[in-house]
Amino acid sequence: MRRNRLLTTAAALGAAAALGLAVPHTAAAGTGGRCSYVSSDYRPTLTYGSTGAAVRQAQCLSNAWGGVPPKLAADGRYGDLTLKKVEWIQVCHGLPESGVIEGRTWEVLYHPALDCYARYPD
Repeated sequence: MRRNRLLTTAAALGAAAALGLAVPHTAAAGTGGRCSYVSSDYRPTLTYGSTGAAVRQAQCLSNAWGGVPPKLAADGRYGDLTLKKVEWIQVCHGLPESGVIEGRTWEVLYHPALDCYARYPD
């Protein structure tokens, strides 16, 4: 029974994606332990153009998202791809789409929502 439900759900999600409908992107819970570029207590404000270990941490944490969003290289440079992903994560969590990583955005990077129905920007 459970297997049939999983197959039905997978088929429905595949059909929805093929039709261009929003399908959930999922995040792995508790990814902070795998990202160790800085202490989880160190949460500086980061903006487009920022560099360093805290940017690497944010990039690593953003990679908890499965599905369509691309994995970011933890290169420590806050550029176009990082900006696009951060803005999308902010939308998924109902935050202002500012691209600025600060208090609430750090919080959701460490504790992501399990599903997001917002379409990842092209």
